[in-house]
Amino acid sequence: QVQLVESGGGAVQAGGSLTLSCAASGNILTMYIMAWYRQAPGKQREAVADITMSGSTNYAHSVQGRFTIARDIAKNTVYLHMNSLKPEDMAVYLCHAVGPFGGTWGQGTQVTVSS
Repeated sequence: QVQLVESGGGAVQAGGSLTLSCAASGNILTMYIMAWYRQAPGKQREAVADITMSGSTNYAHSVQGRFTIARDIAKNTVYLHMNSLKPEDMAVYLCHAVGPFGGTWGQGTQVTVSS
């Protein structure tokens, strides 16, 4: 079973930047898709960005132009670069991977944005 470990969360002021990391225990090139989700208190979990096996990317409309998903194949790590953060971006951010093993989630990392 592939394991995912997120890091990089923290507290920033609005307009600031953070980079989240998701380190996978397996080869990320074997995963059909890797994605970042977020969940704020009292809200449903929502997809933020994803990157496919081929390297194509997709973004939620609310983060397009501000967030960038990227991967380092050698490190088996996927990143979420977040710029121009807004208070509404505050949430627990979770990494998700889907591959031949099925699907798996990381434990999440908290992002706090103050106005």
